[in-house]
Amino acid sequence: MKILIIENVWMGDDSYKFFDKTLLTMFSILPTLYARQIAAITPKKHDVTVVNERYSKINFEEPYDLVNINFTTSTAQRAYEIADRFRKKGITVVLSGLHPAALPNEAIKHADSVLLGRGELNWLKLLEDLEKNKLKPVYDPIRYNESVHIPPTNIKLPGFVITGAIEATRGCPYKCEFCPETNIPGGSHYYTRPVDDVIAEIKAIPQKTIMFYDNSLTIHPKYSKTLFKKMKGLHKKILCNGNADVLANDEEFVRLSKEAGCVAWLIGFESVSQKTIDEIGKKTNKVDEYFQAVKNIHDNKMAVIGCFIFGFDTDIHNAFDDTLKTIKELKIDVADFCILTPFPGTPIFNRLKREGRILTKDWAKYTLKNVVFQPKQMTPDELLQGVRRMYAGFYSTSYTIERVCRSLRLGIYPFLLVLARNAVATMNSKKLFVSKHEN
Repeated sequence: MKILIIENVWMGDDSYKFFDKTLLTMFSILPTLYARQIAAITPKKHDVTVVNERYSKINFEEPYDLVNINFTTSTAQRAYEIADRFRKKGITVVLSGLHPAALPNEAIKHADSVLLGRGELNWLKLLEDLEKNKLKPVYDPIRYNESVHIPPTNIKLPGFVITGAIEATRGCPYKCEFCPETNIPGGSHYYTRPVDDVIAEIKAIPQKTIMFYDNSLTIHPKYSKTLFKKMKGLHKKILCNGNADVLANDEEFVRLSKEAGCVAWLIGFESVSQKTIDEIGKKTNKVDEYFQAVKNIHDNKMAVIGCFIFGFDTDIHNAFDDTLKTIKELKIDVADFCILTPFPGTPIFNRLKREGRILTKDWAKYTLKNVVFQPKQMTPDELLQGVRRMYAGFYSTSYTIERVCRSLRLGIYPFLLVLARNAVATMNSKKLFVSKHEN
């Protein structure tokens, strides 16, 4: 079969200029590796093309036998437009990704079949059924086990790419109520790839710098320590996601990650209020451990990228000032500030829907930059303006220069990462959020 896999669709945002596109290409920033993973596992007898609409146009005139469109909530409208266009030509369309997995009844209106979860194995089952002309409307995820061999994901993007990408583990058992990835079918099933397979894939990646797309490499410290030990001597530079508890309490883990080539850890701090952390059930976070986590990372000459979310029911007006004060004390090198977004399929979406607090189901607004629900302790505009102030305060010229200069002591690679991330964030901070009242 001639198969087209579309891994990302683009809403045509005018702010997506050449500079942004170049940076995304250079750093291989993808919404997910899933589309590449299903392409990798597809039997070689099929002719597979992977297209990312951010970089290249979709050829609607090509006589494909099957089109798989992988997408998230904010691009659902465009994904459905593409799906409908192919189906009008009589081409079989499969929809996959976070949004169709959360709302299969919506997605199936625009498709012949919907893949649930992130497991590639149900994709193989779908291909078998399609060849037998027995395609089902929905395919549930098939659990991984140790007998399953997942082939390496070959990341190929146009242009000059300086950062590769890989996953060593799949899933996350914590199931935070706001996380769309772990609350889709099969999303909380945690699976580790054989370490030797991961090492072989790392060796085959041509780029010196590699981004681990794992939800968290701190979920199974013993596994990650084994991986880090085997990576020593590969001379790669890596970026990892992790949780504060392990990074604060396991100094050996942090040291081994450095020896493996880690230059930065991205941590989902979410909030500096323990009351909020307890309310959302993030068991890996204790606010009084944040300082030790950051210290351990900095002591091992790595940078810290912190992610914070605003709009939880316990957040009040002083949450913004308190957060800015705390992260400056923590000396975090880069920070992302997000508006709480109740994605379909998550417990928080279901709860807010029951409470009548979902303000819009215009999925294009579900970008982490718009207020799509009624906050409990403030107005939607107060939440939006508060996050805008966070960006203005953290990425002020003087404080940005201070952070970048401070990162020099971490070494050349962390410094270059901090410099690049701060430069991009500073340039984008003014256009990150829609004008007020556009919800």
